[in-house]
Amino acid sequence: METQDKNKIGFNVKRIIVAVIVLPLLISYINFLPLPFFLGLLLIIAMLATREFYLMYGLPVSLHVPGVLIGGGLLYLSCQYPVHFLEGIFVSLLLLLILRLFVIKTPSGSMSDIGLLGVGFFYISGFLSFQWFIRIEDNGLKYIFLLYASVWIADSMAYYIGKYMGRNKLYPSVSPNKTIEGAVGSLIGGGLGALLIKYTLDISGLTASAAISIGIALGIATLVGDLIESMFKRDAGVKDSSSIIPGHGGLLDKIDGHLVAGPVLYFIVRYF
Repeated sequence: METQDKNKIGFNVKRIIVAVIVLPLLISYINFLPLPFFLGLLLIIAMLATREFYLMYGLPVSLHVPGVLIGGGLLYLSCQYPVHFLEGIFVSLLLLLILRLFVIKTPSGSMSDIGLLGVGFFYISGFLSFQWFIRIEDNGLKYIFLLYASVWIADSMAYYIGKYMGRNKLYPSVSPNKTIEGAVGSLIGGGLGALLIKYTLDISGLTASAAISIGIALGIATLVGDLIESMFKRDAGVKDSSSIIPGHGGLLDKIDGHLVAGPVLYFIVRYF
């Protein structure tokens, strides 16, 4: 028991240290550098996270490397030349079919391989592209920070409330450690994060009640995103997408909530 407690403390210390180092750098990068650098950040994150996704499932290098490159290309095309995005999808799928046909000589497992490749770059690059469309809207930078703050605080409150107060399982067949109490923490954290950014950055036209409502919606989206990635990880038989971030797991583990919350916030900002 004592060893387990020490491991838990060490794990939490790593999480805090990484957050203290990374968050100020990320905030400064997004806030002070020109807009193209934000697109560059999305491209790097998308390609690294897609690579994690493919490696998690053991996809061969001959397929996952082209998949990562195609995913990055689709993200760039979606953000910079959206009018040609449908053509990009067609060309991408055709390339995947040709690659699978000639790179791996057996037809066995072809549907699984192609499906995995397609889901990988649509799930990650496709969902991440919505952050670009938020960024170029009016008050886009402020809403990007609202998105990140809501997801980060929702994720943290879900983790700590679930860890120390959780008693009732939420969805054990997908994520055995998640609890209903942690899910409530995610909603509260999302609302608090949005309210914090509303008052810190003074987002014009956004009332306190609207900020809380948006934050709660993002807290729900964060939870759903976490569950989706948990579904994939359990299917692949892994605990984390990788161990690249000490105390946090993989990059995909850190952005899973953002992947779903980004499109949700985009539709709220764009249409409501």
